[in-house]
Amino acid sequence: MYQMTRHPCPGRQWGDARTLEDVQAVLDLLSPRRFTVLTGAGVSTDSGIPDYRGPGAPVRTPMTYQEFLSGPLARQRYWARSYLGWSRMGHARPNASHHAIARLEAAGSVPLLVTQNVDGLHERAGNLSVCALHGRIADVICLDCRRTTSRAALQERMDALNPGYGGHSQDLVARPDGDVELEDTEGFAVPACETCGGVLKPDVVFFGENVPKPRVQRCFDAVESSEALLVAGSSLAVLSGLRFVRRAHKMGIPVVIVNRGATRGDELATHKVDGGCAEFLATLSSVVAGADAAGTAQDTSRRTESPMPRAASTSP
Repeated sequence: MYQMTRHPCPGRQWGDARTLEDVQAVLDLLSPRRFTVLTGAGVSTDSGIPDYRGPGAPVRTPMTYQEFLSGPLARQRYWARSYLGWSRMGHARPNASHHAIARLEAAGSVPLLVTQNVDGLHERAGNLSVCALHGRIADVICLDCRRTTSRAALQERMDALNPGYGGHSQDLVARPDGDVELEDTEGFAVPACETCGGVLKPDVVFFGENVPKPRVQRCFDAVESSEALLVAGSSLAVLSGLRFVRRAHKMGIPVVIVNRGATRGDELATHKVDGGCAEFLATLSSVVAGADAAGTAQDTSRRTESPMPRAASTSP
């Protein structure tokens, strides 16, 4: 059993010393352990979904929960943009990072994957134990009767209500939440709930909205029972993800952060990999797979060895 230290070593940049020993230290830390994975937008950029805070990302102001509730005009603006952006989000495919994490889960290394992303790509890559911290953009909820329906079905309803809307959408800039940058949304017809006529909202946690407490507790429980925490592709700019890093650090659980650029959790990290996720995760999954194969071969060898002959009984 891995003995957790109460004082993880200080975080350090991957680029501080580009030696094989530094790379191996991170792999050696994670490969024999069961660890919770926390992912952010950086794991989905290779799938064509932009992030909010990566290097070179433009400043974006997402719609807040309070703004969405403020009235029909705000909801018209949201749904018109989402309608035009859905085809891009809906057709995104898992990339090498998603597949590597799925392999780590299949190998038994990852008891729970916590994702801050709403794109559903981890599930499409094959991960089974996933906590979508902020929900999934593929689901829609009625704020009145709480009925949940599919985003694809809503898209069909919006197609029928808005024939020919946004013929130039291919020229619009995509945004991280699956919508597009669009100023003029006047005239877009927004469907109501088919059950009660209530207000429809994507079943995701908006800025200014709280993550459901049972969901948060599930993540805390996973972190506290893990032997390490791996953060991949997140700047940890909001408390939603940072709190799990803080909890791991407080408990002396090693933290590895893989991200391009600085994060709010760097000072709490045992190791910081300043770079992209795909190569690191692919390497880690290969190391874990190799170790698992070696262990299986060793167990098989032991089972096939001839048993030692028993000593003759000396009992009277």
